[in-house]
Amino acid sequence: MSEPLNDLELVARVREDPGAFGQLYERYVTRIYNYVYYRTGNHHDAEDLTGRVFYRALMHVDRFVDRGVPFSAWLYRIAHNLVANWHRDHSRRQELSLEDITLAGALRETPEVAAEVNEDRARLMRALRRLPIERQELLILKYVENLSNAEIGEIMGRSEGAIKSLYHRTLLTLRDDLARDSSDPERPRRSKRATHTAT
Repeated sequence: MSEPLNDLELVARVREDPGAFGQLYERYVTRIYNYVYYRTGNHHDAEDLTGRVFYRALMHVDRFVDRGVPFSAWLYRIAHNLVANWHRDHSRRQELSLEDITLAGALRETPEVAAEVNEDRARLMRALRRLPIERQELLILKYVENLSNAEIGEIMGRSEGAIKSLYHRTLLTLRDDLARDSSDPERPRRSKRATHTAT
């Protein structure tokens, strides 16, 4: 059984046989769709834009140049540009979908724990939504797509050092925002767990 072709080998083959692009599509369609969905917040637009990403990639695969970052970074860059145009056209603020982002490993042993986790999750999502779109995108690429700083830099058109700096500033902003949210006197407080004693 032969080894599957790597991305660069597939790109070379696509230049000779466009039908081979299907393998690249199968390899990346789910990741690109998820990225677009997190940036747009609805399935219909995510499906449409994902289709356009791969159509554009197929039409311009001859322009792809290996710069030492994965082929997927080139696809994400196309997706980034299409989503940016979508936001301009729709004049909407991009929001992450609260229902579709889960905190992995959250233990819900008791109702009190579940309430605490849900409250913390809601606070985090409020803080994320207050971030500029560019910083939301950085966190999606870093934590949802698990991309490296170099790959994120290629997608966002920045150097790896600039991405590290932006990431650091974003985490500090989130920390400060969450600290303000926690100390806000208007914010409802969790009630301490009531203790019942048997009589």
